Formats: sequence, structure tokens, C-alpha cells
Amino acid sequence: MRNHTELHEFILLGIPQTEGLETVLFVIFSSIYLFTLLGNLLILTAIVSSSTLHTPMYFFLGLLSIFDMLFPSVTCPKMLFYLSGQSQAISYEGCAAQLFFYHFLGSSEGCLYSVMAYDRFVAICHPLRYMLIMRPGVCVSLVVAAWLVGCLHATILTSFTFQLTYGGSNRVDYFFCDIPAVSPLACADSSLAQRVGSTNVGFLALMLLFSVCVSYTRIGIAILRIQSAEGRQKAFSTCSAHLTAILCAYGPVIIIYLQPTPNPLLGAMVQILNNIVSPMLNSLIYSLRNREVKRSLKRVFHNVVFISRE
Repeated sequence: MRNHTELHEFILLGIPQTEGLETVLFVIFSSIYLFTLLGNLLILTAIVSSSTLHTPMYFFLGLLSIFDMLFPSVTCPKMLFYLSGQSQAISYEGCAAQLFFYHFLGSSEGCLYSVMAYDRFVAICHPLRYMLIMRPGVCVSLVVAAWLVGCLHATILTSFTFQLTYGGSNRVDYFFCDIPAVSPLACADSSLAQRVGSTNVGFLALMLLFSVCVSYTRIGIAILRIQSAEGRQKAFSTCSAHLTAILCAYGPVIIIYLQPTPNPLLGAMVQILNNIVSPMLNSLIYSLRNREVKRSLKRVFHNVVFISRE
């Protein structure tokens, strides 16, 4: 990957315009990160421990919980490390790995949202054939396809970024290695890498969002055809948590692409929402709005308390 570069490491300068707030930010982000890990681990435990939740819908939700633990882990531990006063340096290879896994996990999770929207469409529009359509082999194939899309997307972006020659400044004016922050440090013209990055990310996000909109448009039409108010309410509650999670995931991306002129502080805040806060909100959304998950968690807590008393 290294192309005649003399750089062995980059220096992450952190979140723009936050000098002197390192201790406060460390407390805030470490709390959010730990809450994210704990919340998603509880959801995963609830799904694994309850046989009634061994369905395609909860299979995808369990995978989403895994992604929501891994995605912030790409950037948050290193950020907490230097916020605590430790070294801000990251190796050349570590920077490339951070960029790759950030885009791999982010795009794979975006694909998973589209798969989950399709799953909800089948459940509501074809309830009698749901288990036939969403059989285990199909579910696994959809997940593998999401991983392959994410891997291809991340490989293209990482290759274009790190085929450039880096030999001058190594100071990354950001809190993690991303294309807009790293590519301007290249000795050669980086405009192609930046165009490929923005085009690739924008195109994939639009395609995935379009697929979600198609699924939910058809779901909305099906819900309006349901005669009973109770049936409509039940169908809507099935989708509400997923819709809320999608808004939390795509909202920050839309804000970044719609701002007329790039604002470093706004961009960093939006990235933090996407990287760290959104995975935490997912655990709250799916645990508070899903009765089956709440019931399973109550059983888990009850069993833990019962065993500890013995």
C-alpha cells in the first residue's frame, strides 16, 4: 500500500476548536462509548437467550447490535487515548486500517438497514409467506452481500487515498483518519481521490436510502389498506423503531452533504453524531420501543438475580 512515502505515522489533532476541553470531552465520550457497548451487548444477549426471538427480524437486529459495537470502536478508543493526554500519533498502517474499517462497517451497516427494511416489507405485505421468503439461506446471503458491498466500497476508498505519496506534513486536522482530512496532506494532487471518495459515499448512501424509501412506501400503502385501527397500529409499531434508527443514521450524512460550505466544527460534530451517538441511540430505540426485547431482558435480569441469590 505504501507508495514511496517517508511518513511512518500521522498526528491526529482532534476535534477542531476544542482546545482546553480535553478532560470534559474524555468524560462525555467515554460515558457514551461504554453505554453504547453495554446497551448493544444487552440487546444481543436478549436475542440470543430467548428462543422466541430467533427469527429473521431479530437475526438482523442482533447483527445491527454487533455493528453498533464495532463501528464506534474504530475511532473512539484512539480518540479517548489522546484526550486522556497520551500520544496523538497513529501509524501509517493504523491510519489506513482506521479509514478502511470506518467505511467498511459504515457502508455494511447501511446495507443492513436496507435489508431490514426489506424484511419489514415482507413481514407486513406477505405475512403468510414470510418464513418461506426469509428462510435462513436467504438471510445469510443478504448479510454476506452487505459485507461484500462494504468491503468493495472500503477497498476502493482506501486504495485511492493511500496510493498517494505522503512525505510532507503528517498533521491530520481531525479526530480520526478520513479521506477529506488525510488526502490534502499528499505530496501529489489529491483531487481525484477526494472526488472518488465523495462520489462513492454519496452514490452508495443515496442508493441505500432509495431502497429503504421504496420498501417503506410499499409498507405505508399496505398499512393504509388495513381495515382495523388495531391492525394498523400493530403494523406501524413493527416499523417505527427501524425508521427512527434510519433517521439517526442517515440524518448526519445528509447534513454533511447539504451544507453549502464546509464547516470543520460542524463536520466534526455531525461525524461524532454518526460515529458515536447514533450507535448508542440505536440501543435505546430498540430496547425501549420493542416489547419482545424488553420482556427478554427482564427474563435475563430475573435469572441473573435468581442465580446470584442462590
